[in-house]
Amino acid sequence: MSAQSNFEKGEKLLVAKKLDEAEVVFKEVLKSKPSDIKTLEYLADIATQNKSWLKASQYFKKLKELRPTEADYFYKYGGALAMRAMEVNKFKALGLVEDMKLAFEQAIVLNPKHIQARWALIELYLQLPGIVGGSESKAIKYSNELAKFSPVDGHMSKGRIDEYFDRYTDAEKNYIKAYEIGKSKVTFQKLYNLYLNKLKDPKKARELKQKFEA
Repeated sequence: MSAQSNFEKGEKLLVAKKLDEAEVVFKEVLKSKPSDIKTLEYLADIATQNKSWLKASQYFKKLKELRPTEADYFYKYGGALAMRAMEVNKFKALGLVEDMKLAFEQAIVLNPKHIQARWALIELYLQLPGIVGGSESKAIKYSNELAKFSPVDGHMSKGRIDEYFDRYTDAEKNYIKAYEIGKSKVTFQKLYNLYLNKLKDPKKARELKQKFEA
């Protein structure tokens, strides 16, 4: 009963955006209910919002162990590791890479249409140096998989790969296709930024903005 009343108190504190106080209360709940999924989820979300990536990865690791068929727990665990890798030195960061890959790959095994996990792997293979597994061909592989069930993400990811390797005219073609299909703020922004910052074509950027706002 005490754990239940604390849990409800924690939820109220969350609603009031008192994250630090809510964290203290949920940790107390966890002492008597160490495998409570919802409590662990709240603590993982609080850690994520506070950008406490080590804590977040620990909570998501526990969640994926408790619910090994839940794709999102694997994805979020990999994501927390990726953010953690950006905070530590390069040697420590490289030590996290394999766990990241495995987490994202397992998310796809559990949910073959997991869009975010594929995006994460594309970014991972682009950012990694070739000597430790970076690979344009692997990034393209996941981009092609995305295209099969989400044409917008397929073109967006191909555009991202082209842009990363400074193939700006190819990136433009892919971003245009993504924009024509999606007509969303995200697809607009990618193409607009490419015109403005990479192709240095303010006229095209202005025309695209006028069209989008219309």
